[in-house]
Amino acid sequence: MPDILPMELSTPIADCSHCPHRLDRLAQDRCQPGDRCVKAMSGRQIDRFFRENPDLAADYTGDDFWERRAIAARYVSQERLLAMVGDPDEVVRRVLAYRLPVTELHRLIDDSDREVRITVADRLSPEQLERLANDGDYLVRKYVARRMPAGRLFRMICDDDREVRMTVARRLPIESLGLLLNDQEPEIRRIVAERIQPEALSGLLNDPDWSVRVKVAERATQGMLEVLVFDTDPDVKEVARQRLREMQTHE
Repeated sequence: MPDILPMELSTPIADCSHCPHRLDRLAQDRCQPGDRCVKAMSGRQIDRFFRENPDLAADYTGDDFWERRAIAARYVSQERLLAMVGDPDEVVRRVLAYRLPVTELHRLIDDSDREVRITVADRLSPEQLERLANDGDYLVRKYVARRMPAGRLFRMICDDDREVRMTVARRLPIESLGLLLNDQEPEIRRIVAERIQPEALSGLLNDPDWSVRVKVAERATQGMLEVLVFDTDPDVKEVARQRLREMQTHE
């Protein structure tokens, strides 16, 4: 008896005797048991099969096996994808979220799977993104905050999630950053201190977090620096003193 290699034991091999493709694709060497096979329970073999026979992908969009449907969705036409929007498996719908025309992505905005909605948020036209601004998942909202036109980010200033608000703080128009001066998170107030107009930094002179006040000292006007040299934190004092010295040197 010939030795059987471990790889041979682990490679799924389907029975060709009842396969509808045995008389054409198999005979034409366009499929191969254990390598390019649509009937094997193997994602790699199924993908190789459709890569060789993309014209057959549409025949498997309603297959009982979710992975076969998901792989077929990579090869069918975008028009055929529309019929798969209601697929019960989220992996299939994730493929659709990547491949559907942008004009059709609205069909997946309320999908139950967050990965589907994240992909939609990453591809949807900026004009339609507001429909996901109140999504229940913070990661979806974070993608929205990254892509929504900066002038329309106001509605996300009070988002419940810190990371979403940090994204908003990095992109909000400079003249609107004053709306975040009193945010509860020091990380967000630091971003504000780094971006806001220097003359507006007075609202952060007495910030309870020393690291925010350091950022203020790095950009503050002379009048503000003269206040910060008396700050209770030594790092804040030192930055303020150093900047005042530099200003005096250039006078």
